[in-house]
Amino acid sequence: MNLAVGTSAVPELPPLIAKLLQTLDLPYRVCHENNGSVPAQRVQAVLLDDLIGAVLVLYPRDHLLDLARLEELTGRQLAVVRQAHLQPMLDRHELHTLPSLPAITSSPCIYEEKLLGQPLLLLESGEPGLLLEVSVEAFRSLLSKASAGRFAVPLESIRPNLDRPADDRVQIARAVQSFTARRIRQRLEETIEIPPLAQTAQKVIKLRVSPEATIEDITSVVETDPALAAQVISWAASPYYAAPGKIRSVEDAIVRVLGFDLVINLALGLALGKTLSLPKDQPQQAKPYWQQAIYTAAVIEGLTRTIPRAQRPEIGLSYLAGLLHNFGYLVLAYVFPPHFSLICRHLEANPHLSHSHVEQHLLGITREQIGAWLMRYWSMPEELCTALRFQHDPYYQGEHAAYANLVCLATSLLRQHDQHDGLKDEIPEVLFERLGLTRKKAEEAVSRVLEAEVSLRALAQQCNTDR
Repeated sequence: MNLAVGTSAVPELPPLIAKLLQTLDLPYRVCHENNGSVPAQRVQAVLLDDLIGAVLVLYPRDHLLDLARLEELTGRQLAVVRQAHLQPMLDRHELHTLPSLPAITSSPCIYEEKLLGQPLLLLESGEPGLLLEVSVEAFRSLLSKASAGRFAVPLESIRPNLDRPADDRVQIARAVQSFTARRIRQRLEETIEIPPLAQTAQKVIKLRVSPEATIEDITSVVETDPALAAQVISWAASPYYAAPGKIRSVEDAIVRVLGFDLVINLALGLALGKTLSLPKDQPQQAKPYWQQAIYTAAVIEGLTRTIPRAQRPEIGLSYLAGLLHNFGYLVLAYVFPPHFSLICRHLEANPHLSHSHVEQHLLGITREQIGAWLMRYWSMPEELCTALRFQHDPYYQGEHAAYANLVCLATSLLRQHDQHDGLKDEIPEVLFERLGLTRKKAEEAVSRVLEAEVSLRALAQQCNTDR
């Protein structure tokens, strides 16, 4: 008998799936997705292809799909089907997600054999949040034409270094040596190749630590970099800041609109960001680097101003942490260029995982480790290094925790509004409490930023085109 749990509250199955299940005469139960479900029982589905054709791959949600192992198993270099090709098929059948039913496509199916070790399995139905619970026997009946294999890696064996920054340099060096030994690229330096610090960034850093620095000093530095000067003026003239009158110069932008503190940190963030080129390759569906950077900085600025004055961190430095929070992404592409495409393809094939698991599995380090390490190498403020290193830990309470907590909160809030890459996790109440914020006040800060989406996107687009 096919049952729906809490039938009155459960959305209907897509018509195609309901008809397919009836045709297959498959015993199942419809249930809502919830935090109590066992990840090992969730069947993750991904459609891969190459020049030969498409393949449906099924594996447990508590595993990482390793494309290299899959290549060894199949002899094919498979990559995720582009969304532009997949979406028309989903739309045609009124599906919002790819169901984990082999019969949904005429393509061959390969499944991770560990799935059969579970008594019950939860299949994607094609409707977000709606799952099909089936017995392993029923699931096995769907696999008569599918091939089994071992190509997925249990997440418990992949342990990103989240809380030991003292080990970062050793792990980065080990990752470089590992790739040298495996000959993934023709030549890798025995030591880490450090990108040179942009000259403008060097000048801004000196001004930032100088108590005698004046508006004239920062104006002079910004004006020597025409692209940076244009961006500072554009920032001030943007509808987001709603400045009265026309902005005629860098000094005008600083004095009348942005202020010394914001401009010096904005200039530093833009100068550092331009030290490394945006990678030409990126995961499908990834949001533009500068769009995420500017949205995060804007949300952090709003959150910081809402924090009670007595515990409020430095606004300019908080803003800088937002601008550079994903800088490690650029560093990975710079230090490991031939392997960055591997990271992109694995992120596409494992949308249920954070980038930390993918990067740890492939490189032995994460973007947060290498980004924070480079900031320290460049003698950036320790608050900034901490913000980058611990930005994914909502419970971090070490020195300069407010900066890391702000980045964590801002990116988490943006993910809930589909404005930042990454998984949508529940935000613990303790994170709001530690920053002296209420959930309502934080949501209001995000709403104000999203209301200015058009002007912020224009600023982000300028950062992209100025490269």
